Amino acid sequence: MEVELLAFPKAVPELRRAVRERLGAPCADVQLCVSELVGNVIRHVGEGAPVRLRVSRAGGLTRVEVDDPDPRALPVLVHATADDETGRGLALLDAVALRWGVEQGASGKTVWCELGEAGTVRRGSGLGNAAQPVSPGTGPADVRNASAAAAPPPRRRGRSPSG
Repeated sequence: MEVELLAFPKAVPELRRAVRERLGAPCADVQLCVSELVGNVIRHVGEGAPVRLRVSRAGGLTRVEVDDPDPRALPVLVHATADDETGRGLALLDAVALRWGVEQGASGKTVWCELGEAGTVRRGSGLGNAAQPVSPGTGPADVRNASAAAAPPPRRRGRSPSG
């Protein structure tokens, strides 16, 4: 599934429905990841930013990718306190995804995550893992499980987010 759209809040529930229809099965975790990644574009790049959403399945994995035009607005996994009103989106994504990362390009970035089939046990511990720096041209930034041998290699190259 590939969809190009302008990132407005009203598009998010429509995308969740489209993902559910396309996958043809319950997919709450995939829908959560789509919502969080597109929501981050709306909040941090800006409403109306052009985005491309891709959802694909292969080898027992579902991969969600969201491209946006701002290579500088990088996602950062933070530890929200009980009183914080925001800052939990990537923590939720991190909790359900096997791994996730950022691939930067000259004219934008792709934030991606991979999820296993329902009931798949995550290989990482999640929130405590820091990003490992990746030199440009050597591979994608995988914020979690950079050495997960069973996972297929991501398709694009980039750098890891700093922060």
